[in-house]
Amino acid sequence: MAKILEVKYENQADARVCEVAYESQADLCWHEVAYATQATGDASWFFVNYENQASFKIFKVKRESQADLKVFKVAHADQAGWRTQGHALKGKLA
Repeated sequence: MAKILEVKYENQADARVCEVAYESQADLCWHEVAYATQATGDASWFFVNYENQASFKIFKVKRESQADLKVFKVAHADQAGWRTQGHALKGKLA
């Protein structure tokens, strides 16, 4: 399950993430779910408030060049998934 915690400091994160403006720029398109049980795989995200609840910790950056992962939020779960198939973080978020 992709239970995501957004951390305040870069050194606490598993990856630096940049939210890109267009789907075509993204490594991963993600969909936010309402319940933790719905967060399956890397692309369905459920945000948590505490470190002990998280499966993956992210630190948001403003520039694509600073990011380990470029993401784009999609409206529907069936649109979510990896766009860069060979990405180093594939399978690591859940």
